[in-house]
Amino acid sequence: MATVGIIDYGMGNLHSIAKALQYVAGDEQIEVHYDPDVLAKTDRLVLPGVGAIGHCMAELHRLELDAMVREQLGTKPLLGVCLGIEVLMTYSAESGGVQGLGAFPGEAVRFPDPDHQPDGVRRKIPHMGWNQVRQERSHPLWKDIAPNSWFYFVHSYYVAPKDERHVAGTTEYGHRFASVILRDQVFAVQFHPEKSQSAGLQLLANFLEWDGAA
Repeated sequence: MATVGIIDYGMGNLHSIAKALQYVAGDEQIEVHYDPDVLAKTDRLVLPGVGAIGHCMAELHRLELDAMVREQLGTKPLLGVCLGIEVLMTYSAESGGVQGLGAFPGEAVRFPDPDHQPDGVRRKIPHMGWNQVRQERSHPLWKDIAPNSWFYFVHSYYVAPKDERHVAGTTEYGHRFASVILRDQVFAVQFHPEKSQSAGLQLLANFLEWDGAA
């Protein structure tokens, strides 16, 4: 039986994403765990998260989960969700500046404040609610998901990869930003698939079928 390890570092939407994965899992076993040795033995990994990246990285380091994720990168399919996508960058401007796990060269930056948005339209920060994702490249995780489908977002920071080839999806909020990134066996999304109804559940089902190939 294949296993999916959800990385538990004491913060995040673990119950809801575990429930959603279990709903689409079929014969796969979903494990929520904080032990890096247990997680390293699973067939797939999910790195979820909500909250501030400073606390997140501190807990990942304290539990030795940061080293485990770095060691597993490229060896098995990994899905980053919400804060998880930001953690995978080299650096984040949040929390006074924090080094991430470095899976993707680039940084997480904050949306401009309402009074300083490039087009002059006042938009609330955080970016919260439903928005469309434009599929920038074909990929197995987009299987049976219509172009420009709607997903649910909650975030104040967004990722800016240095390599445009890593961008698999984009979203408009004052300007176009990368909402999905991809490299090797890592697929990371800024939105919450577990809160995104049929499109989100389809993406999770696709992740459970993905063999890591582009």
